[in-house]
Amino acid sequence: MAGILALIGKKVGLLLELVKFEHTIFALPFAYLGMVLAAKGWPTLEEFVWVTVAMAAARTVAFAVNRAADRFYDSRNPRTANRPIPRGAMSASTAWGVAAVAGAVLAFSAFELNDLCFKLFPLALVFLVGYSYTKRFTWLSHWVLGFTDGMAPVGAWIAVRPTLTNPVPWLLLAAVTFWIAGFDLIYACQDAEFDRKMGLHSLPARFGIGAALLWAKMCHLLTIILLGTAGRVAGLGVLYWIGLVAAAAMLAYENSIVKPDDLSRVNLAFFTMNGYVSITIFVAAILGMLW
Repeated sequence: MAGILALIGKKVGLLLELVKFEHTIFALPFAYLGMVLAAKGWPTLEEFVWVTVAMAAARTVAFAVNRAADRFYDSRNPRTANRPIPRGAMSASTAWGVAAVAGAVLAFSAFELNDLCFKLFPLALVFLVGYSYTKRFTWLSHWVLGFTDGMAPVGAWIAVRPTLTNPVPWLLLAAVTFWIAGFDLIYACQDAEFDRKMGLHSLPARFGIGAALLWAKMCHLLTIILLGTAGRVAGLGVLYWIGLVAAAAMLAYENSIVKPDDLSRVNLAFFTMNGYVSITIFVAAILGMLW
């Protein structure tokens, strides 16, 4: 019995490693933000559960496809060679199977939410599967990734309010697109030389690390402007603006600690600060609605 439990635990651990479960902290607060702004408060328990399941399934699709599609490159990059597929702990076919199951769960979640969610599910799936391949032909891949994550607050919005006539979800889509693109640009600086050698199209590889870090700063400035506009349109109170100032300070710090000649603090900028940013904005929006 102990051996079976240990085996199950090992498989679950590999799955969580494959889909980078800890990165949920980036996108999920923004999905919940779209949900609570659409509901003008907290939604029903059923809506909350299905939005959570849908977001988890969408992330699983995206990461599983990414790891399977990029296994050739990951195995040749020292930074990624220890991922489950390159090190032989999981097969590519298993990752594709995980993606297929997660895709079915996402479809069912969309069906359970409402007709508009279900009708838009195929479009969401195109981006969840397709963004992993964009780096093969365009340095705009950072913004495609951002847009893919930016669909989270839009999907959560229409899960509660099945219409897209309000500008708020579109502003959140744009804000998350530039936010994710900005920190993906910072993260991609680590692989600039590898991408050049392998013929991959990232902005750092195409224009250099200095240019990529400048683009990241501009993206994050646009993020704050768009989040401010969304807060104004949604009528959020003063506590939201305090939280937005705090998030702006975090993004400024994130961009200040990574230099073209010193990438040693990329993980602090990527993992820690962006987790704080998403949680801060979500909590500030809740408080801004209450006060």
